[in-house]
Amino acid sequence: MAIQHLADKLVLVTGAGSGIGFEIARHFAAQGAKLLLVDINDVILEVARQKICTTGADCHIYRVDVSDPEAMHDLSVRVQAEHGVLDVLVNNAGIAFLGSFRATPLAQWRRTLDINVMGVVHGCHYFLPDMLKAGGARHIVNIASAAGLAATANMSAYSASKHAIVGLSDCLALELSGSSVAISVVCPGVINTPIAQFSGSNVGKNISVEQVARLGEYYRIQGAAPSVVGAAVVDAVRTGKSLVLVGPFAALIYHLRRLSRTLLHKILVKESKKMGWL
Repeated sequence: MAIQHLADKLVLVTGAGSGIGFEIARHFAAQGAKLLLVDINDVILEVARQKICTTGADCHIYRVDVSDPEAMHDLSVRVQAEHGVLDVLVNNAGIAFLGSFRATPLAQWRRTLDINVMGVVHGCHYFLPDMLKAGGARHIVNIASAAGLAATANMSAYSASKHAIVGLSDCLALELSGSSVAISVVCPGVINTPIAQFSGSNVGKNISVEQVARLGEYYRIQGAAPSVVGAAVVDAVRTGKSLVLVGPFAALIYHLRRLSRTLLHKILVKESKKMGWL
């Protein structure tokens, strides 16, 4: 169900302190929505709140680790008590690790899946029941990636996690068909955000400093601004769009995959070699 008018609607965004999450919140605020910002970093949360408040929007912040089920349960109880039932839930929080499969520690796999997958599961698990019970048009937006449509070399954990979000969103859309809660899955292409700035513990041993710098430059030159995703998410909620392909290469990857997985694989191998990944 589309929510055409967002004024005074209650919108919660995870990973809202910076990047895509902040831009999503900012675009909802521009529509007159009431914002609940969730992140694990107190400092960037407060900065984000101040920026949103300058637009005149009502904005509240919550420091929560989305990978912690107890913390997410407590958040749902607190939100219900302080603000009521969500109109829109945006599961955006995520991390990335740059490194080959063999250079990705198991602990990094667990952390990536806990945040990128279970963070979304926790959001849906704790907020969806009240949204369904309350009735009326409501919306859940899950932020995946073009890496959830086609794998990215040296990002096996991230790609796997984003494929999972696409699958989870498709399943939810089937199960909620005919209900008052709509599901959108968003697959951004190349977006220049902090998640693309790799260093230290989120880089595998097979990746050189020069390769990291080259990738950062690629994102700066080719990447779209996070604001394009914010605008696309608001549009999806207002129109009821189920699949959102936004930013460079997202639509191309989606359609190439449908046309020929073999052709897409060849193109990805060629591009990976250009980047020095293979």
